[in-house]
Amino acid sequence: MTTTHLVTALGLATALCACVDGATTTPETSTTAVELKSPASLCPTGTPAALAPAADQTIAFHLDAQGVQRYACVASTTGYAWTFIAPGADLFRPGGDHGFAVHHFAGPTWLADDSSSIRGAKVAGATVDATAIPWLLLDVVGHGGQAGVMSNISTIQRLSTTGGLAPATGCDADHVGANADVLYTARYFFYTTNAEHPEHNVRCGG
Repeated sequence: MTTTHLVTALGLATALCACVDGATTTPETSTTAVELKSPASLCPTGTPAALAPAADQTIAFHLDAQGVQRYACVASTTGYAWTFIAPGADLFRPGGDHGFAVHHFAGPTWLADDSSSIRGAKVAGATVDATAIPWLLLDVVGHGGQAGVMSNISTIQRLSTTGGLAPATGCDADHVGANADVLYTARYFFYTTNAEHPEHNVRCGG
């Protein structure tokens, strides 16, 4: 019989501001309709250079995620282990209401509240905190849904993670098929391509 365990993690993140190039703008969608602030305040200190997007990429917006990393107990020829299945998280827009903006699920996929979506593929990862899942750089390999906030996104970073690691115990012959939902938080940065003036681009780690 399949069971699900919920593993807690400390430090749920607060919602963030969306920032590009220090300007103030009124984007077309509610996801980024906030006052923009200095790009110097965007990136976590010590973002690894290996996770920097290409020079023609620049931050479009960023959101905070709260959710789970889901694992399944799987048997193999060497024993039993928790194996990653998929994320399940909500990303929240900045501003006073801190409202829902994007749902993150298997693919990995990010589906915005305007019905635009993207699918990513891992390019690089780095373990910055041994108690949390790695920070990641991903390329967008597919767009879907209606035209919207995700339509021009080309690169994604997952930074400032807390929690989310597979459980250290609880996977054995008696628990094959069990699921473990491990709470995590992260800050996701979404990038667009700006090849005309790359000297003005803002990139975490770049």
